Amino acid sequence: MERRSSLSLVDLSLRVINVGGDPQALNQVMASAQRGEMPTYSERLGISKKEFLSYVVFQPTLAATNRTIRMSVSRDSHRVLFGDAPGMNGILKGVSIDLRTGEMRGPEGFSAKATSVAPSDAADRLLDVKSGFQWNIRGNNSATGNGVRGVLNLLQLSNGDIILSYSRNSMLHSITTKGELIVRYHR
Repeated sequence: MERRSSLSLVDLSLRVINVGGDPQALNQVMASAQRGEMPTYSERLGISKKEFLSYVVFQPTLAATNRTIRMSVSRDSHRVLFGDAPGMNGILKGVSIDLRTGEMRGPEGFSAKATSVAPSDAADRLLDVKSGFQWNIRGNNSATGNGVRGVLNLLQLSNGDIILSYSRNSMLHSITTKGELIVRYHR
């Protein structure tokens, strides 16, 4: 999966109707937004250009890339260790999660504890989350040249899908890398 922007016209139609704007001009604006195009301002809407732009909102969305990856994961009685595989670009390589304590450890040598993600189906949320965990990992060590700033999410959605995402800035032996991976599992 990948992040994309989605165009939305929040409350524009109500405002144009309330000020007595031209419905045909409003229909043209709405049609261009539905095609994913940036709508153009028209004076016939009955509002100023500045006000018009305040109703145009770009919202983040997740979109399927239709690519399939086979994750490299090994597991023992109490720990899951991620490896690398084609399409993963080394983003999860060396990350492990202790199944007993919930501790995540990265290849940079730093760890983080899991926090629960509250369920939410609010309209302003990107996903309809039923439950989940999040790890915020932060650390640096100038002596070793290692550092990390990352967020790992493991979320169960209301439709049964599982989302695993990891976004991180990493420095291992003074070599920096940056990456993000978002994977959806169907149940």
